[in-house]
Amino acid sequence: MLTVLGFAMIATFLVLIMMKKMSPIAALVLIPALFCVAVGQGAQLGDYVIEGVGKLAPTAAMLMFAIVYFGVMIDVGLFDPIVRGILRFCKADPLRVVVGTAVLAAIVSLDGDGSTTFMITVSAMYPLYKRLGMSLVVMTGVAATANGVMNTLPWGGPTARAATALKLDAADIFVPMIPALGVGLLFVFALAYVLGRRERRRIGYLTLDEVLVPEAETVLVAAGGGGKDTDRDTDTPKRAVGGSAEGAGTGESAGTGEGAGTGDGFQGLDPHRATLRPKLYWFNAGLTIALLTAMILELLPIPVLFLLGAALALTVNYPNMTEQKARIAAHADNVLNVAGMVFAAAVFTGVLTGTGMVKAMADWLVGAIPEGMGPHMALVTGVLSLPLTYFMSNDGFYFGVLPVLAEAGAAHGVSSLEIARASLVGQALHMSSPLVPAVYVLVGMAKVEFGDHTRFTVKWAALTSLVVLAAGILFGII
Repeated sequence: MLTVLGFAMIATFLVLIMMKKMSPIAALVLIPALFCVAVGQGAQLGDYVIEGVGKLAPTAAMLMFAIVYFGVMIDVGLFDPIVRGILRFCKADPLRVVVGTAVLAAIVSLDGDGSTTFMITVSAMYPLYKRLGMSLVVMTGVAATANGVMNTLPWGGPTARAATALKLDAADIFVPMIPALGVGLLFVFALAYVLGRRERRRIGYLTLDEVLVPEAETVLVAAGGGGKDTDRDTDTPKRAVGGSAEGAGTGESAGTGEGAGTGDGFQGLDPHRATLRPKLYWFNAGLTIALLTAMILELLPIPVLFLLGAALALTVNYPNMTEQKARIAAHADNVLNVAGMVFAAAVFTGVLTGTGMVKAMADWLVGAIPEGMGPHMALVTGVLSLPLTYFMSNDGFYFGVLPVLAEAGAAHGVSSLEIARASLVGQALHMSSPLVPAVYVLVGMAKVEFGDHTRFTVKWAALTSLVVLAAGILFGII
């Protein structure tokens, strides 16, 4: 009964948000509350929610202060050179823009934190997507999938959890997986190339006359509107790209439809904005590097690091109290949206765990594995990692399900190392799970509906995970 209700609750949630019948926050709160009553445990709802909130409170605190910190770094101009460099590489060509998004997300993912990756990637790429009229769900989908592959780094979380759960060395799990993960990352770049070509066909081949220089306004012009690819040196008449509805597109390619023009308050990175602090550039760069280094070395808990970093960044860059309040107010919307989403997700995860639905679903899935598949438990684990890490938290999967799968594999002579490596392949899909707080940072900053992001991304992320699994089997890693 719990198994059926667990799957029904998850399915109901996904259907309602993808059909835009409910907002994610409302769905994350009301649906599990109703199902908690349905299983006859309504009296314990408060305990489940408080327990869930307690577990996610550090994550919410980290996201709140991380948004303030990186918001301030954007305000002071720390990422302006990155934006200018990407613009020069992209040359306003939609194909290069999408590939650049994948490369940037993969590089920034080296810090091991998805929220940081999404904040930096969206901050750098959002103005360009808006100005060119490109689909914002392409940006969120590519960024999330690239980060999902990179999330398998030993300090990213899943590898450490697998090592802890099975009492293995994290290096023994991760290092042999590098070739398969490398293939997965190459597939993401190839996917970005394909999606970029599709965007180029939709809005035309664009050229960038001037790139965010203080003396002149950025001018983006396009040769042709749709149809075939065109060369930048052709004699095709050029048109300015800004408020035209031609860039909006329709259907899946257009995402939320916010990709077109300068409506919706488009603002690039104004090289003359009053919040810039050019004299403090190297201080801010050093502070950010020190912060990310401390995160990787785990010198302090991440929420504490971002709390200290945000306080220091505000104090040094904006010593005036009025200016500090203005910077905090400027980022209050993002903070409230993301923190609210995290605490709402705490209701969902708290009910799933507290009622025993997660355990029931995991036991059912493991029990449903045919006896003849025993010698192939590594393959089974890899396949199961896709839906299980999407519908469950990493903690639930790695500490609750993985030991059971490893035990079943050991009974048929499959080593725990192979099981642990196979368990990592679902991370590309996991990063778009509604139970991952970082994904709300991504869609929130990109102004994309979560349902639109889900519809667009899930199929590509699942395909990426299967590519990693196939490469692992081909190379004899799994």
